[in-house]
Amino acid sequence: MAGTEKKNSTKFQIINYIINHKATSKVELSRNLNLSMPTVLSNVNELLASGIVVEMGEYESTGGRKAKMISINPAYRYAVGIRITAKHVGFVLVNLKSEIEKYERIRLEFSTEASYYSRLREELHHFLADVENQDRISVPGIIKPGDGILIKSHALQLENYSLGFLEQTFSLPVYFVNDANAAMMAEDLDRYKNALYLSLNNTLGGAFCIDGKLIQGENQKAGEFGHMILVPEGKQCYCGKLGCADAYCAASALTDETCQTLEQFMKKVEEQDGQAVKVWKEYLNNLAILISNLRMAYDMDIILGGEVGGYLTEYMIPLGEKVMEYNGFDHDVRYLKMCSYKREASAVGAAKHFLQEFIKNM
Repeated sequence: MAGTEKKNSTKFQIINYIINHKATSKVELSRNLNLSMPTVLSNVNELLASGIVVEMGEYESTGGRKAKMISINPAYRYAVGIRITAKHVGFVLVNLKSEIEKYERIRLEFSTEASYYSRLREELHHFLADVENQDRISVPGIIKPGDGILIKSHALQLENYSLGFLEQTFSLPVYFVNDANAAMMAEDLDRYKNALYLSLNNTLGGAFCIDGKLIQGENQKAGEFGHMILVPEGKQCYCGKLGCADAYCAASALTDETCQTLEQFMKKVEEQDGQAVKVWKEYLNNLAILISNLRMAYDMDIILGGEVGGYLTEYMIPLGEKVMEYNGFDHDVRYLKMCSYKREASAVGAAKHFLQEFIKNM
């Protein structure tokens, strides 16, 4: 049994390396993974025979026999991630190389009525067409692992709610995960061994990993950065408290008062609309305070994600300058990273979980 587990672990290690590199060779696998050449040859030949790995040409000769370039076959397996929010549902189809093949977002207000689940099933079937996969769902809230119980979700206005109805909606296995945790899982956890993820969506979520493992805390509440007090006795948060970071750094802080979409708001910022620019500068200042506090507490990379994160690339200089004003211990802000997926990262992370489980169990 121990031998089988070691073999599966080695295969998992090899597949993950190939997935995270555009192309590689058997020699490179042996060298970089510290594996013997016979072990690499045995595993790679098995993967080639199964179709998971494909040959895609040869490297330039360095004097000897040309090495074969090998890569993952992205079409070997697909997974779909579903992100459920209070007013929308997002579907993402992800291939084995963690690339988005298809994306769709529809307006569908969450409800516990049977009609909601029926509509969700219909939309999923329409989205998937003939693709074979298994489902993964992310929802905003605190989920009890293994039991499918949504302990609490302010966004969906639910408490101690069984997600069994959602599971029964589909004819395929389902895995539930908190939306911010799923967004963290969408990132390359081999690259970010220790990192923190800020999910700047309509509500502010967060997650972090240590040694490449997602930390959820004793009560699955780790990473609830949105409900840290940022401004004592400040604006009221949807959770009922005053001054939560969510009230100042979520995407809704930019759109609620003007009833605009985030896209409309950011367009006004680009057009140098006076009021929009003022609100945006205040937002960046509040976000800088939150980032500085989190950096002092965790001392690790901070990934900026969510809907707002998708717009921050062009504003990293003013944001970085503000962060440095509040942080006297770091000499630069290279620890600030942009998210890998600007759309539906939570759905991508949920789908990637399935793909990782599939590889582990090969």
